[in-house]
Amino acid sequence: MSGGGNLPIGPGIWGFIAFFVLAIALWFLVRNMNSRLRRMAYRDRDRAEQFAADADVVGTKDEPATAGTPDPDVDEPGDDPRPDGETPRP
Repeated sequence: MSGGGNLPIGPGIWGFIAFFVLAIALWFLVRNMNSRLRRMAYRDRDRAEQFAADADVVGTKDEPATAGTPDPDVDEPGDDPRPDGETPRP
């Protein structure tokens, strides 16, 4: 047969270096994602606390907590999206 039985087959050192660089990049991306998610959770918590504090202040003035905030599900008569009065087609 052929006499080349000990030839190196595989990615070699450059394959290892490429894989190592990709692993480091993935580690940095996951670290950045975790910090952003943690920051977003803190902002949501602070926003909920501020909303609760505002609702308490509004509720102490003998008004309902939702006074002054329009209901997004109720359409006002003047909120017609088209001036000709036709309803848009889906």
